[in-house]
This record gives sequence, structure tokens and C-alpha cells, in this order.
Amino acid sequence: MPTIRPSSDLRNKYNEISEFCHSYSEPIFITKNGKGDLAVMSIQVYEKLIGRFDLYRLLDEGLTAEKEGRTRSFHEAVDDLRKTLKTDV
Repeated sequence: MPTIRPSSDLRNKYNEISEFCHSYSEPIFITKNGKGDLAVMSIQVYEKLIGRFDLYRLLDEGLTAEKEGRTRSFHEAVDDLRKTLKTDV
């Protein structure tokens, strides 16, 4: 069940909101005039969420590349890396 608080709590009970977000690693939904307005979460939870989005984006890129035939075997990629490293030395 989501935690919902009025916007006045941001001003009046900031420390309580902050402690909750850090303790439970979930957002608090803030209402304004009885309607949803904001989601507040700790930076740690935010960074984890953004990391997941980046991972999903990279996985989607990989799946798309595979469908379009823009892939190569692991061994081919490693061989190319070795060649590149030898020429750069």
C-alpha cells in the first residue's frame, strides 16, 4: 500500500518523511489539494531506479541488434579487441 501524505508535511514533517524514505526504500506520494502531485524518494532509491532503466535500455538495444543481425560472436569480439590492443601498444 503506497504511503500518501499532504504537501504540508514536506514543510512541517520533513525529517519524518526523509527517515521513512531511507528506512523503507520506497517513495512517498505527496498530494496537493487532495490530488497526486509528487513522488518523494531517497537518492539511493532514485539512482537504483535509474540504473534499472539504463539496464533495460541496453538490453533492448541488444535484442534489437540481434533481430537486425548486427551481432557477432563473443570470440570474434575478443579477437578484435586483442588486435586493437596489440596495435595501440
